[in-house]
Amino acid sequence: MTESSAATTPIRVLLADDEETVRAGVRLILRHAEGIEVVAEASNGAEAVELAARTPVDVALVDIRMPVLDGLAAIEQLLRLDPHPAVVMLTTFGDEANVTRALQAGAGGFLLKDDGPQQLISAVRAAAEGDAVLSPGVTGMVVRRMLDGSRPGAGGTTAAAEDAEPAPEQQVAALSEQERQVLSMLGQGMPNLELSLRLGLGPDAVKTLVSEVLAKTGTESRVQAALLAVRVGLAD
Repeated sequence: MTESSAATTPIRVLLADDEETVRAGVRLILRHAEGIEVVAEASNGAEAVELAARTPVDVALVDIRMPVLDGLAAIEQLLRLDPHPAVVMLTTFGDEANVTRALQAGAGGFLLKDDGPQQLISAVRAAAEGDAVLSPGVTGMVVRRMLDGSRPGAGGTTAAAEDAEPAPEQQVAALSEQERQVLSMLGQGMPNLELSLRLGLGPDAVKTLVSEVLAKTGTESRVQAALLAVRVGLAD
């Protein structure tokens, strides 16, 4: 493939929402975005997984509440595909508890359904590059909820969960100094381009380094890694 043809390869998007009006609105926005193409649409989670399994997809925009198979269950199945798309959840303001569960399940981020067109377009492009996607409307609230749920005595963490999950300090114990630096940058919400500039590394090297940080910390996405960085004091 030549450099010019690679540059024109569109970001392939799957829309999964049981409301046709929502899909139509998102489709209309993305249709006018350069370098983005909606290649598949699903009205439930099961259909989304089936389509993603046989249609090359870079980014899946998935609603949380859908019939047959909801978005939370669909995340797990979508992320088991090889290769799997970046999964970004669509939600409303009142769904913060479900968004927390989605991030814990490995979603690469979330958007509010009333976010502006440019936020949606930017989020799709960021997700395709492997960057975290967090709607500014509820980011702080979701982070606080996840942090509160991880503190001793907090209602969001059961004894069984504490036994099953390693302590945050254990998750970062095996990181090298450079990997801790990368984790700190992820915690500050830096995209790969900024990591590349600050570390003096090429894009491929940065992607490899981020993947190693995720693997060593046992996190499923950049969002989970960012939250871990906050929990261990590597980022504000």
